[in-house]
Amino acid sequence: MIRLKTFISVLIILVFCGVSSAAILLDKVIAVVNQEVITWSDLYKAMEFEASDKIKDIKEEEKRKIFKENEGPFLEVLIDMKLQIQAAKQKGIDAAAEEIAEAINDIKKKYSMDEQTLTASLKKEGFTLDEYKKKLAEQIILSRVVSQEVRNKIVFSDAEIAKYIEKSKDTLITDDAYRIRQIFFRKPKSPGDSDRKTMEEKAGTVYQQIKAGENFASLAQKHSEDPSGKAGGDLGFIKKGQMAKEFTDVLSRMKAGDISQPFWTDMGLHIIKLEEKIEKQSAAAIKESAKNKLTEQRFSEKYKHWLRELRETAYIEIRL
Repeated sequence: MIRLKTFISVLIILVFCGVSSAAILLDKVIAVVNQEVITWSDLYKAMEFEASDKIKDIKEEEKRKIFKENEGPFLEVLIDMKLQIQAAKQKGIDAAAEEIAEAINDIKKKYSMDEQTLTASLKKEGFTLDEYKKKLAEQIILSRVVSQEVRNKIVFSDAEIAKYIEKSKDTLITDDAYRIRQIFFRKPKSPGDSDRKTMEEKAGTVYQQIKAGENFASLAQKHSEDPSGKAGGDLGFIKKGQMAKEFTDVLSRMKAGDISQPFWTDMGLHIIKLEEKIEKQSAAAIKESAKNKLTEQRFSEKYKHWLRELRETAYIEIRL
């Protein structure tokens, strides 16, 4: 099935898509949105571009069947986009010619194109430079109207942010965090000096193999007595406050990529590799991160609500 994207993704589809005449059986009106229409060509241009390479490579008959199954869902996305553009026009939201020219220049710089090369590339995709500029303008307008009507209206109290931070300590970087791998040798149940020495010799041999260039993950799979051994010893990210003091003491002297010498804890003998360290965020950074996560959560809800309001007050006729 063809994957649907957000309204901005659909706009990008319309900006960059091209479609052969064979892909459109009949360019007729398939939906009326207030005073504007959506045609077969609008719909099939979007689906043609959105299709995966695998779908594009199949026979035309099979591809047509897949497109047919997705006409309804895709049309709903295009209707939502049309409603948002109309809402922007009603509120006087527009894109200045200078902004569009700047966007064009940025694209030419990014892809090392001059005006002639860009025009030729657009022509190959099936549209003119003026059509492309129109779509860029729509993209700017859509971004602005959504910001004005949805994103900029999302606010949080300090109490809400503090509550989220407390609830999300595991995902927010409220402490230094280390991604480590380990090779672990479990402490014998009744360790004597000879048992301890035997274990240290075994760990020392593995450590020398690592220093000689053998793969840490492979050695962990072979020797580690911890369940993480099956995953190459990967323990993921662990916060400093969740670690034993022996670990933090060793890690304080390591940088990313370093391998520790074998060291003891109450559990047994460990060799660790520091893959990555993430520094603790400042209080301000943690608060900002929490606000961003809260905003994204609430944005989805409020955006859907806004779209429902647009639909409830609009005249929509579907002629599929």
